[in-house]
Amino acid sequence: MYTNFYSKNVENSNIYILAIESSCDDTSAAVLHNNRKLSNVVATQKIHEEYGGVVPELASRAHQQNIVPVVDRALAKANIDKKQLSAIAFTRGPGLMGSLLVGTSFAKSLAQGLGIPLIEVNHMEAHILAHFIKDEEQSMPGFPFLAMTISGGHTQIVKVNDYFDMEILGETLDDAVGEAFDKSAKLLGLPYPGGPLIDAHAKKGNPKAFKFPKPKVEGLNFSFSGLKTSILYFIQKETAANPDFIAENIDDICASMQYTIINILMDKLKLASKQTGIKQVAIGGGVSANSGIRKALTEANKKYGWKTYIPKFEYCTDNAAMIGIVGYLKFMEGSFTDQGVSPKARFALGS
Repeated sequence: MYTNFYSKNVENSNIYILAIESSCDDTSAAVLHNNRKLSNVVATQKIHEEYGGVVPELASRAHQQNIVPVVDRALAKANIDKKQLSAIAFTRGPGLMGSLLVGTSFAKSLAQGLGIPLIEVNHMEAHILAHFIKDEEQSMPGFPFLAMTISGGHTQIVKVNDYFDMEILGETLDDAVGEAFDKSAKLLGLPYPGGPLIDAHAKKGNPKAFKFPKPKVEGLNFSFSGLKTSILYFIQKETAANPDFIAENIDDICASMQYTIINILMDKLKLASKQTGIKQVAIGGGVSANSGIRKALTEANKKYGWKTYIPKFEYCTDNAAMIGIVGYLKFMEGSFTDQGVSPKARFALGS
């Protein structure tokens, strides 16, 4: 269907991709010219803060309100007309079904109306491939490399052999690291999202003030449910003895919790590097914005002889630019999606 269109654009290397991301509670649209970002617009939904977490029904309604103005702003900031677009890339999954439906339906309709190709993207794959957005502020890893994807819903170590050749070496057996941060923050009375607040308090605290146990999990898999339980019991015990314990020790508590979580992540990364012999390591996902994790990974360059790759903050949280780079890479391969595509709340890498 798109053979002539595809050949013409690849030959000219003048490809414009409109990308749409709507997997959770951020509505985002971006425009890429080849592998370079022209715009990356994100509308964050504040309504979930009063509920202490994302409410799926409210998220999907907000996406419906935001998607048209967000796409319009992305095109305007990129200074291009929609008729110049070569293809539309969108997040097919994983994510919240209602949220994914909004982005998928919009992308399908616009692609059909413009008569241009449609490209489906795996959200977690995009977090990894965000490193290949051409940007003077970040460098690109070579193949193979190890990628650690850390977010509110995922914690994985992936061996990346090529753009679309990825192997999951280890993943969480229960809760994701982002969930561990947010639920621990809730125990401390911090508002949602709590992860960034723990990071802020941790900068002012002593990371060795309190000791929390690290779960014993074989191989390269993770587990965070036990850590959350130990933090709960710790808080209950200390506040029973001193009702002001949290207020008086908030910085040290956060620093100690974050220190434990970072050690869990780094221990698994070190094991993965040892087992594979790969010393190129990249991170991705919302939790990769955490300053403690970024510092630990940077220090690993000297400690272990690694070459580490840390994305710009803009590409850490859910954003459409990372969807766009995958769209561009798939466009170059002629890997398009038909109009019968539907979103997948569960969408494993490589599927």
